[in-house]
Amino acid sequence: MADPILLAKDTDDIYLLPKMANRHGLIAGATGTGKSVTLRVLAEQFSLLGIPVFMADVKGDLAGICQSGGDNPKVAERAQWFSFQDFPYAAFPVMFWDVFGEQGHPLRSTISEMGPLLLGRVLNLNDTQSGVLSLVFKVADDNGMLLLDLKDLRAMLAHVAENAKSLTIEYGNVSAASVGAIQRRLLEIEQQGGDAFFGEPSLNIEDLMQTDDHGRGVVNILAADRLMQAPKLYATFLLWLLSELYENLPEVGDLEKPKMVFFFDEAHLLFDDAPDALLQKIEQVVRLIRSKGVGVYFVSQNPTDVPDVVLSQLGNRVQHALRAFTPRDQKAVKTAATTFRANPDLDVEKAITELGVGEALVSVLDEKGTPGIVRRALIAPPHSRLGAITADERQRTIRSSVIYGHYESAVDRESAYELLKERRAQAQEVSQQQQAPAREESSPLMDAAGDILGSFAKSAARSVGTSLGRQIMRGVLGSLFGGTSSRRR
Repeated sequence: MADPILLAKDTDDIYLLPKMANRHGLIAGATGTGKSVTLRVLAEQFSLLGIPVFMADVKGDLAGICQSGGDNPKVAERAQWFSFQDFPYAAFPVMFWDVFGEQGHPLRSTISEMGPLLLGRVLNLNDTQSGVLSLVFKVADDNGMLLLDLKDLRAMLAHVAENAKSLTIEYGNVSAASVGAIQRRLLEIEQQGGDAFFGEPSLNIEDLMQTDDHGRGVVNILAADRLMQAPKLYATFLLWLLSELYENLPEVGDLEKPKMVFFFDEAHLLFDDAPDALLQKIEQVVRLIRSKGVGVYFVSQNPTDVPDVVLSQLGNRVQHALRAFTPRDQKAVKTAATTFRANPDLDVEKAITELGVGEALVSVLDEKGTPGIVRRALIAPPHSRLGAITADERQRTIRSSVIYGHYESAVDRESAYELLKERRAQAQEVSQQQQAPAREESSPLMDAAGDILGSFAKSAARSVGTSLGRQIMRGVLGSLFGGTSSRRR
């Protein structure tokens, strides 16, 4: 049985049981109250147990996990309060990732793997536009055309618009205005640098689930300070990662410790303005991913940022201080207080506004899965360095990674853009050679293009069957089911 994790202390030590760590959790509190340190402490302890961790570094202050601590007097004071005789400072195995490829290994997804539901969320599409996008994906899937990057999706959108009349019978009406709106949204994402995210080699989930030579779990840190400038891209990207874990990992039931722990920082961005259909999918993933051995911990300023249907599944709670300056704040404090199992010796509502930095209200699950009574406690000290690291320290960590070199160079293999371009060229060539007069409701170009489309679709289907080893299928969030099998290593 894995050793319990020392999380905090009041008069007694408070431990998080590894067996209950995949029952998910919540870390909440106002800015500057200590959420990042709590997240760091948990990540370090999971790593020591051999559990890989994924977290987003939205402020740049988590990168220090890769360096040993010992230079912070407040940490030393905290360690003394915990009665640690020789508190061991230590660095932890870290793998840096960055969507833009600047502060870590490039982290990519293909358009096909993300799927229409999540991509529609990134693009902020309305219902009609989302329907058209789903239609475009369906046409691409039926014709065996992989959508790997933005130029593939642009080409597919243009193809569907040009052939809207012939596609209507099988797929339904195609709105030219919606196609135009989607193209404009793609341009906006491209201008924000989002095009760097879509392409290959795309992430293999197994690369997030590694341990080092000492059996410690690798802490995967996503550099998210720049990514946060596009909040919906950030939130949807993390949700895509979560859905990839859900779709690709096998059922394992209840384990002695999680296979991985996933921290979802700035969680309110995931739920803000999310349509009901997406919220239902998120709730489904959070509810079922526990059986895959994955623990999910939402990090946000206020527990009310998380919908009740998701909040009810978060068994382990750490609540840092909240402010109550406005009527809305006061209501939030009352709501937060009601989410804990009551402690007759503690006025929870009052305590939430009085907590100092590093203090928190803590409630964890016992060995039977029952929430413990809430306790006011001091969070344990971290072993690693607090704060940012230097550019040289980051680069040394990146270059020493076992995967260094695999994701660094983008690959542009044959996909929808190239195939549609080739087919268009063939159709033009056949049209130029065609000498017979046009029939009343047809043209040499349309006839030739139709013939080429038929033969191309058959050959593409055979190609997809060979390269993917299966029919294209989409999972709960519209991403490719079992997507990692389609990637070339």
